[in-house]
Formats: sequence, structure tokens, C-alpha cells
Amino acid sequence: MARTVVDSLRRLIKHTWKSMRCYSGRRHAEELLGCFGIYDSASRTLDTKMNEHVLKEFYIPKYIIVPDSMVEELHRPPSSPVVVFINSKSGGQLGGDLLQTYRQLLSESQVIDLGQEAPDKVLYRLYANLERLKSNGDILAAEIENKLRLIVAGGDGTAGWLLGVVSDLKLSRPPPIATVPLGTGNNLPFSFGWGKKNPGTDRQSVEHFLYQVMNAREMKIDSWHIIMRMRAPKEGSCDPIAPLELPHSLHAFHRVSHTDSLNVEGYHTFRGGFWNYFSMGMDAQVSYAFHSERKLHPEKFKNQLVNQSTYAKLGCTQGWFCASLFHPSSRNIAQLAKVKILKRHGLWEELHIPRSIRSIVCLNLPSFSGGLNPWGTPHHSKARDRDLTPPYVDDGLLEVVGFRDAWHGLVLLAPNGHGTRLAQAHRIRFEFHKGAADHTYMRIDGEPWKQPLPENDDTVVVEISHLGQVNMLATPSCISKSIHDPLSAHHDDDEVSAEESDDESGEERRKFGAADTFRIPEDVDIAHFS
Repeated sequence: MARTVVDSLRRLIKHTWKSMRCYSGRRHAEELLGCFGIYDSASRTLDTKMNEHVLKEFYIPKYIIVPDSMVEELHRPPSSPVVVFINSKSGGQLGGDLLQTYRQLLSESQVIDLGQEAPDKVLYRLYANLERLKSNGDILAAEIENKLRLIVAGGDGTAGWLLGVVSDLKLSRPPPIATVPLGTGNNLPFSFGWGKKNPGTDRQSVEHFLYQVMNAREMKIDSWHIIMRMRAPKEGSCDPIAPLELPHSLHAFHRVSHTDSLNVEGYHTFRGGFWNYFSMGMDAQVSYAFHSERKLHPEKFKNQLVNQSTYAKLGCTQGWFCASLFHPSSRNIAQLAKVKILKRHGLWEELHIPRSIRSIVCLNLPSFSGGLNPWGTPHHSKARDRDLTPPYVDDGLLEVVGFRDAWHGLVLLAPNGHGTRLAQAHRIRFEFHKGAADHTYMRIDGEPWKQPLPENDDTVVVEISHLGQVNMLATPSCISKSIHDPLSAHHDDDEVSAEESDDESGEERRKFGAADTFRIPEDVDIAHFS
């Protein structure tokens, strides 16, 4: 009798398994069978076969990706074709292990090792080939282009690299992007529900991630352009200095050429782009120290937990917890630069910065420093009085937040805690005071650099403006909010804040066009990416 029940259950599972495209539903079924002791080797064999059936939904034939390959016929187009980009040097050994697993499950041609080939070359070749195939009447090529999704595994710097390349392609329908958290902070993956802990690299973990990609929803986020201009110094150089003076951050920020429309005679002009945040001050200084230490002793940075503990220790040794003693007041933001924001009606207005602020963050996503939300959700009374909104990721506004020191930052660990809300703006300009300091520290999406400042010459100007939008993939646990989402309404939270300042939002659109903004020079080693 018992044997008959078991056989009946197995037949039921075999009959319904093909319709179980939801990964979590299938795993629950497995657990249920396991409770009765009937999820045996035969069931596992069936599981593998069904997995292979579903994996075909992600498959792209080689001839689509690699021109002049043998044409392959499919019974029907895949429902969720993917191209996967993996920084094999991220996450210690995790990147390499993840690369092997993805190539076992998919095809080698659709899983790209960023240590071997840059994403701009891959995507330019792919889309050129798709256009050629479509012009020859290839229906599958058109289907894959319409349904294509990208996956990028690495730190925030690696993810930003791919986002920039997709932006530069200026496609009529840019493919949406999912991010695998393989770095230290993992702010981009966390913002869209992909988690912040480094993932498993085994077959089951990768399958689970792929099924999440299949069911993820598309979500637009703003991209931001940054330009820095200064008069060419009579002596020395004002080029950004990356940790150990390597061009680590230049994928996002580099000098424009003499033929660039942004170039001004007699001035040095740099430009870049970001999706998560731009910061300046002590937080960037600590990040700079961390990246320098990691390049000097890479053997000490083999997993996420060690990286995070080292980061905390450097915060102490750099004086972030005793900033009033170790940090010169001349490097506080108010003493270092004048900050202006663009108001709704197109008028630049000076933003008051409290003299105690040592770090300023211009934030696009609700995740900073490994998952913290510096802006929070304004209480309805403060939102009304100061015209503040929740941090939408597609409203064309940056949230500007200030911090005094690390102790001030700890308020973010409290429920509904937030930093000093300074403003929301569409454009922001920093005008550095002449001779205020010989350098400062800046950071874009986790990539820091030391910025020399001319001591006895014209003002250095850094300006941030809205550039456009890119498509991301979000899971149901996504914490980012869209201005178009009816569920993204105000919440009247009880707040925890150390201090508040004033000013609000900005508008007036200005697009800079950045054809080469995000490309990585060929001599840059991506092992240095977060």
C-alpha cells in the first residue's frame, strides 16, 4: 500500500514538474518529498532533466553571439535569453568558480570572462551581428534581441562598467541588467533585491539566480554625468590619483580629449558617470586607504567578511571615529567648497552646509556603504515643510546627505535613521575655494581617488547633472522605489536624526552625451575592481 502511494506521488510530480517553472515552488515540492523519504536518486535524475528543460529558456545559439558560426535551429525561441558577464577575479575565488558553473549550465559563448574580453567589444559585436541576421530574415535573432537580459557578476565597479557600456550603445531597446553581488559593498545588487552577500557558486545556487532573472521585473534608474574643470597648473599635475597611482577609477572618470566638445582651452577637463553615488570627504578617504591596502596585500582580501572588517579597522586608523582630532577643519566641506544646487525654476542657489560636515554624499539609490540608506523616508511634516520626497531612483533627483564623522553615520543602523538631509537636486555644483587645501578625496560608486587641488589659481569646479536612464532587473524584495509605482507612497516613519539642514530640489535638464565616458583603458587590470 505504502509503495503504491509513493509511486502515485512520483507520477504526479513527473506529470506536473514541467509546469513548475517557479524555482521556489519546485524546491518546496522537493522538501515535501524529502520529509516522506521519497526524494531519492530517481527523483534527483528527474530534477536534473527538468532543470535542463528550463535552462533552454536562457540559451542563445553560438551563431547569434559569434559571427560566422554554424546556424543552429531551435524548436522555439528562448523566453529569457541571457548573456552573462563575470569578473573572474572578484570575490577571491568565487568569480572563477561562478564562471565555471555558468558555462556548465549555459554555453561558453554566452558567458563572458571580463578578464579576457571587455563588455563593449562583446556587445558591439553582438548587436552588429543581430542587425545583420535580422536583415537576412532571421526571426530568432529578432526574438532574442527583444527578450535579451544581461547578468553581471562583480563588485559595484564592475556593474557600473557594464551599465556605462549599455548607455553608450544608445540602443532603441536597451537590455535590462541583473547584478550578482560579488564585491564588498554590493550596493547596486542590494538596491534591486539581489542581496548583498556573496552568492553560492554551485549549480543549485546559479539555477536559483537564473530563475529569479526569468521572473524579475524591469525598472528604470537615473544615470548621472559628472564633469570637473580646473585651469592647467603651472607646476605639477592635477590629474586624479587612484590608489597606488594606478588608473583604477578611470573607467568612470577621465580627462576629455582636445577634440571633445567639453574641452576648454587652458583648462583640464575630466568627466565620468555614476548610478549609485558620488561622495567627497572622509568616507572617500577611508575607501582610498582600503583600496590602497588591498592592492599592496591582495592575499589578505579573499572574502567579503575579511574585507568588511578591514574596512572598519581602517575607518578607525584614518581617524573617522575621532575626526575632530585627526581631520583638519580646512577639509570640512563648508571650508573646502561652495555648494550650489539648481532650483525648479532654473536658478542656481547656494546650499548651506553646516561647518561640522566632513563628508557629503550625492545619492541616487537607497543603498550606501553596504546597504545603509542615508536619506531614509522623510516624515510627512518635514516633507511638507521642506518639499522633500522619498528617494525615488527614476525622478531625476539626487539626494544630498552630510555626515560629521563615523559616530554620526552609526545613526543609520537605527530604525528609520538617516544622515543630515541637505537637499534634493537635479544639478549640483561644487566650487572649491582657492588655496583651501592641496587635495581632497572623492569616490564614484565605490571607486575612490585622491584629487589634487591647485593652491594658488582659479577655482576648481565639479558639476553633476542628470544624463539619462538605464534598465535594471528587480526582484520582489527590491528596496528601490519608482516614482511611477503606485505602491511607492509616502510613509510616516518616526525618524532618528542627529541634525537637519535646509534646502530642497532642483530641476532643469542638461544632457552632456558621453560616448567614451565609461570605457576602461586597455592597460587597466580589472583585478583592481571592487
